[in-house]
Amino acid sequence: MEIVYFAGGCLWGVQAFIKTLPGVKFTEAGRANGTTRTLDGDYDGYAECVKTGFDPAEVTITELMGYFFEIIDPYSVNKQGQDVGEKYRTGVYSEKEEHLREANAFIRERDDHERVAVEVLPLTNYVRSAEEHQDRLARYPNDYCHVPKELLNKYKGLSTIR
Repeated sequence: MEIVYFAGGCLWGVQAFIKTLPGVKFTEAGRANGTTRTLDGDYDGYAECVKTGFDPAEVTITELMGYFFEIIDPYSVNKQGQDVGEKYRTGVYSEKEEHLREANAFIRERDDHERVAVEVLPLTNYVRSAEEHQDRLARYPNDYCHVPKELLNKYKGLSTIR
């Protein structure tokens, strides 16, 4: 099992979508690359993200990037849907250099790669979000979500998460 972190705006929809993907074994709502080690106070530079455990024999970083780009606006800086601010920036973070190379290669292969605003960086800090944010859309399906509902269900049933 390997771990990668996806930031794509409000984490509720990102987590709900990623949970449905093939090869994904677990998800956890959290914050990446901030300056503190606590959830107290402001976001302190963090991006809302989804910690994603996946089986590399079943899905690659390149494939995960393809899925991820279905639910984000990769050109938007610090904004996804109605959510605006640094904590809603898009990014891919990992402790494995190989993951970062694959993510950067995915972006470079796009014809519009120079316009893509998705940051690809080493994970420097991660804090798990409060319990109320874990799998929130499963508990409250009518809560706000910038990810279109048809995309939330597009791959439903392909993941082994139950």
